[in-house]
Amino acid sequence: MADVRAVIFDLDGCLVDSEPLALDAIAAEMRALGIDDAEPEEIRDRFLGVSIGVICDHVAMRSGAACPPDFPRRFEDRVLDLYQTRLRLIDGALPLLETLKGRGLSVAIATGGSIRRMTRTLQLSGLAPHFEGRSFSADQVARGKPAPDLVLHAAQALGAAPAGCVVFEDSPHGVRGAIAAGMRAIGFVGGSHLDEIRDAHADRLREAGAERVVTRLSDLPDAIGNPPAATA
Repeated sequence: MADVRAVIFDLDGCLVDSEPLALDAIAAEMRALGIDDAEPEEIRDRFLGVSIGVICDHVAMRSGAACPPDFPRRFEDRVLDLYQTRLRLIDGALPLLETLKGRGLSVAIATGGSIRRMTRTLQLSGLAPHFEGRSFSADQVARGKPAPDLVLHAAQALGAAPAGCVVFEDSPHGVRGAIAAGMRAIGFVGGSHLDEIRDAHADRLREAGAERVVTRLSDLPDAIGNPPAATA
């Protein structure tokens, strides 16, 4: 197994505890279009980690009409307004990044969110200095998660071979993208959006291909350094 050179992070739900805010915003915008039974839990269970374009396809299917072209902007306006006062880092995010830096590992962001949302999230959370020039959005590739395009784009920008990359994800879609790219995948279930389904979601991440699932960011360095033994 290749030595680890880089860790590629999903952003929402892995470094910032933003998913409850985003899920609430999506469901609210769907209800505004007349999809009265839209709930954050449905969005979480079906679409966690995907781009807003996939959500728009779902909106069109549920409403029976084309998704309004300004739906992504309205969603982002709503969620970024919530971020101003309610965005929080996942516990241990900054110490984790310092630990990885001390090990000489490169880090990057690969998020299904837009460039605009990613940029504001990094700024508001205080993470921007840690990922300057190394944050990448689904807006920058042809196919979002679960396709491997985004993590491959991030690895190329870091100058790291896929086999030397570990992807840290809370979404089965993201885990599948990592595996398709030839990278190791470690799952995370420490975000508050998973409080009620933590064990079941951990199983979903393992089924998608995660070699390990951790509940605390402080557990990631050990998981990276101790890959599972190869099986015959």
